[in-house]
Amino acid sequence: MRLAGAGLLFLIGMMAGTLAATRHFRPLLDDQQDKATQCTAARDNLAGLAQEQGKALGDLTLAANARQAGAEQAVGEAKASADLDYAAANRLQQDRTGGDQCAAATSIIDKELGL
Repeated sequence: MRLAGAGLLFLIGMMAGTLAATRHFRPLLDDQQDKATQCTAARDNLAGLAQEQGKALGDLTLAANARQAGAEQAVGEAKASADLDYAAANRLQQDRTGGDQCAAATSIIDKELGL
């Protein structure tokens, strides 16, 4: 009987200790679980933002490359046009006409314009 009583007291002690430990540590464990959940959500949010930022950076790079190609094409076209104008100006300077300068200039410009 003594042995059974001691065993019963031992079991009651274990149950009381388990209950006390649970009551003490459960709020702490719940708090840590909430913090872990918040950290996971923050990490996922930051990962999404980093992915969006990477996509936006890629889009900006593509747009910059397109602008660069357009600018190079415009410079080439402007150079070709300027070369034609430069050649026409050289021809105007090399033409020599005698007499009135105004009449000579008018004649040369009309000739260049095909009038």
